[in-house]
Amino acid sequence: CLDRILAHLEGAYPEEGCGALLGREADRARLVVDAPPLANAAARNRRRRYEVAPADLVRTQREARARGLEVLGFYHSHPDAEPAPSEHDRAAAWPWYVYLIVGIGAGRARGATAWRLRDDRTTFDPVPIEIVEQKR
Repeated sequence: CLDRILAHLEGAYPEEGCGALLGREADRARLVVDAPPLANAAARNRRRRYEVAPADLVRTQREARARGLEVLGFYHSHPDAEPAPSEHDRAAAWPWYVYLIVGIGAGRARGATAWRLRDDRTTFDPVPIEIVEQKR
């Protein structure tokens, strides 16, 4: 999934790209098994903002459920910026989801971090990432 995410976000540069993290809970961890790209529906300032259209979110939730998966969170890029949540990210986030942010500089991925918004919505806490290679 990480290769797919990075390719999508590098291709969206210099605008923010975004997508969903699909998977399931496993041993108190969230296991991402698919990461479909989503269209950035932001009407303006797409270099610094992304939005997921409500219809795309509903479609993605239905498709995940049909596959026995759930939407665990979302990913997006920060073009020419650090992969840390912005105030805009905090205001638009939901506490249960994980947010993977990838810094993109000159069209190339330059680091990734994952975050979860606290239930009181005041700030994000970091979420550890473990990349597991799947055998094909």
